[in-house]
Amino acid sequence: MSMTADELAKRQAIIDACRRMNALGINQGTSGNISVRHADGLLVTPTSVPYEAMMPDQIVFMAMDGAHAPHQKPSSEWRFHRDILKSRADVDAVVHAHPTYCTILAVMGMDIPPVHYMIAAAGGDSIRCAPYATFGTAELSEHAVRALEGRLACLLDHHGMIAIGRTLDKAMWLAVEVETLARQYHGCLQIGKPPLLPSDEIENVRQRMAGYGLSER
Repeated sequence: MSMTADELAKRQAIIDACRRMNALGINQGTSGNISVRHADGLLVTPTSVPYEAMMPDQIVFMAMDGAHAPHQKPSSEWRFHRDILKSRADVDAVVHAHPTYCTILAVMGMDIPPVHYMIAAAGGDSIRCAPYATFGTAELSEHAVRALEGRLACLLDHHGMIAIGRTLDKAMWLAVEVETLARQYHGCLQIGKPPLLPSDEIENVRQRMAGYGLSER
């Protein structure tokens, strides 16, 4: 297939990020998926293709109405990728994965509260857990979009997590950071109920992070 150098670079970046997810241990197998805004639509990972074997021409271009080449099959989670990018002009990349500690908290239906100041990197004073819905459904997409309002990350009940960003690098960085926060919160809960930072301090940190280029908001 014919594509511009920019499109090829985006497709390869998605493949590289998928492989990095597994290398970092924040995902297993092909259970995660990634999308990047492109032209008047998005590029999204195909379904059930091993990351090690994935080629640039297998990444699916999808229009914002959900249309795509009939011979290609996008990730089963394409709907929330599309809907997040449609609803968030400030976002150009979406990373979905099943990190162990994020998923443990998601199974329990728990938000991540401000146990550490780095919670501010996700855009607010908590990382919300969206209610459960079957994977790939419009209902799950609606829950995810709502949980991400004013945020750059969320958990998905009994499922996993989503991190978003202006660039794929930023979304990937945040995905790793959210798993770190989930691990820290899980560890605190083994000792007892952790003390939380106040919302005004998280906002103070968020503003300071913007000056250091650590936050997009």
